[in-house]
Amino acid sequence: MKKSLILCAALVGLISAPALAQDKASQKFITEAIQGNFAEVAMGQLAQQNGERSDVKSYGQMLVTDHGAANRKAIEAAKALNVTPPSGPSDKQKADIAKFEKLKGAAFDKAFAHHMVMDHKKDIAAYQKESKKNDAAGQYAKDTLPTLQKHLEGAQALEKNKSAGR
Repeated sequence: MKKSLILCAALVGLISAPALAQDKASQKFITEAIQGNFAEVAMGQLAQQNGERSDVKSYGQMLVTDHGAANRKAIEAAKALNVTPPSGPSDKQKADIAKFEKLKGAAFDKAFAHHMVMDHKKDIAAYQKESKKNDAAGQYAKDTLPTLQKHLEGAQALEKNKSAGR
């Protein structure tokens, strides 16, 4: 009797371990997504303040609008996953924002466009991976991917149009 009880407990542990690992991965993803949205809103605000080109400023406004909306959805997903949502960007993101606060005009525009291309490529890869999951984080990732793709295309256009929109 004891052996079968131990065996049952071990089987339950084996069956629930992958689900637990997936929950942890989803919780980590949604936490990082929320931090990323906060960082993108801050970067968008900086683009509007420190950017020189009108296309950079309008891209910044798009970031504020889109990532603000995405964050409201991400926070809902976090609650569904029993995650306490972070209240701002990560420390690394805060350091990046601080660097960009010091840049103005054409120097800001160039560095900002490059940063947005690299950042959105990285985000898209993470969101594509997460979108395969059937939980709140996966659904959030699926829903947000088209917006991130639009942002990447916009950032690539900013990077190409080095002198446009002055």
